[in-house]
Amino acid sequence: MKREMVIVLDFGGQYNQLVARRVRESNVYCEIYSYKTSIEKLKAMAPKGIILTGGPNSCYGPGAPTYTDELFELGIPVLGLCYGAQLMQYILGGEVTKAQVPEYGKTEMIVDNDSLLFKDVSPKTICWMSHFDYISNTAPGFEITAHTVDCPVAAAEDRKKRLYALQFHPEVLHTPEGTKMISNFVHHVCCCSSEWTMDSFVESSICAIRDRIGDGKVLCALSGGVDSSVAAVLLSKAVGNQLTCVFVDHGLLRKNEGDEVEQVFGPAGHYKLNFVRVNAQERFYERLKGVEEPEKKRKIIGEEFIRVFEEEAKKVGAVDFLVQGTIYPDVVESGLGGESAVIKSHHNVGGLPDHVDFKEIIEPLRDLFKDEVRKAGLEMGIPEELVYRQPFPGPGLGIRVIGEVTAEKVKIVQEADAIYREEIADAGLDRDIGQYFAALTNMKSVGVMGDERTYDYAVALRAVNTVDFMTAEVAQIPWEVLQKVSSRIVNEVGHVNRVMYDVTSKPPGTIEFE
Repeated sequence: MKREMVIVLDFGGQYNQLVARRVRESNVYCEIYSYKTSIEKLKAMAPKGIILTGGPNSCYGPGAPTYTDELFELGIPVLGLCYGAQLMQYILGGEVTKAQVPEYGKTEMIVDNDSLLFKDVSPKTICWMSHFDYISNTAPGFEITAHTVDCPVAAAEDRKKRLYALQFHPEVLHTPEGTKMISNFVHHVCCCSSEWTMDSFVESSICAIRDRIGDGKVLCALSGGVDSSVAAVLLSKAVGNQLTCVFVDHGLLRKNEGDEVEQVFGPAGHYKLNFVRVNAQERFYERLKGVEEPEKKRKIIGEEFIRVFEEEAKKVGAVDFLVQGTIYPDVVESGLGGESAVIKSHHNVGGLPDHVDFKEIIEPLRDLFKDEVRKAGLEMGIPEELVYRQPFPGPGLGIRVIGEVTAEKVKIVQEADAIYREEIADAGLDRDIGQYFAALTNMKSVGVMGDERTYDYAVALRAVNTVDFMTAEVAQIPWEVLQKVSSRIVNEVGHVNRVMYDVTSKPPGTIEFE
């Protein structure tokens, strides 16, 4: 049976992935495509609904992104958001002009008429506005359904043709009832069923993988991170011991992480797969000796990982399939979906070499967002502590140790980071903060411990909140929690006499401390 789908047509909006996530939260599958996608391709995909995103342009300006008016004659429901709403009106004969009073931020909206889009939405509700143009006259056949003090057309619709326009952004959390509006569109306007669930995804994926692989051999680079772990378990449920997982412990993992990964996936674990752990700590430390520049460290770690993986792959012998933990944001950010700038030229787990002997690549998670990957992991019984493990860079602690990487320094940051994560969890903040970790600076300073002078390292704590990991704001951790973390680190971790909290946002800083 063909999967029901809603398409997000991207006009350069910064929230394109967020729109798709909100649709999927309504248990309806959704994909993002550029506005340059042809009408023929859209028709061939036969979506149940189409959503037009926001964008930075004026729809009446020269060279502005646009689309053929045939889109609105397909009989498929269309929802325009912000720029998408203005473009819909402009194409269909309405008027869009520069607003006398631009709106930006939280704004009270008054619902004027009964609308399927506003089913169970409060008559007065807060919405997130972000526009300098406005719809001054609606297109023929449209009725105004909501307004604000400064925006006469906050929402309009042609119910007969199932065309809807919202001047605001329902997809952002600043519009408290926005998710309800999107759910109303996909369920009450598009008449989608709620079939996109993780149990159905897991079940259908296992069957599809099993059919595709047959009796072939599969190789997976298992990092212990969420994506590769969920991909490995999905493959193991599909093909069992036809799968070999190679876990390279480069000595740059978090405290006890190598043992935890082996406990879950190794011989004593629940999953029946061929698990190979390679303890290559000394090999990596030797390669990193004397290297301080972060980009050079990244390249050394990546190259050495490839060499170790190649050596183990040769021991396994010829394989038919290579597993990659690609997820949907990787696809979008690679320029394969939407109008996002190309952030990743190519997504490849661990930077695996092209000349490893395999016939095909399996990417079982390429349709999922990160939160959906976690749900799939829980559905398959992966331990919660692994599923909700904090994001971790491929080079590991190699880029959380500033300057030269040594076994002693790695030990320091492992201990400090473990304390930090423990206290954040005890304070009940572990699910609220986007990413948090401890890093070891290359700075030493004078301190006093036990009436004696010390000259030791400073540890930096980092915590940020982010939706897309492209921008991030500093997390405001309660002072008492930071004090407790600082006290424990200084007292329990050797060679540390100072703890600092990094309050830099991204930009101008990066999330990682390198």
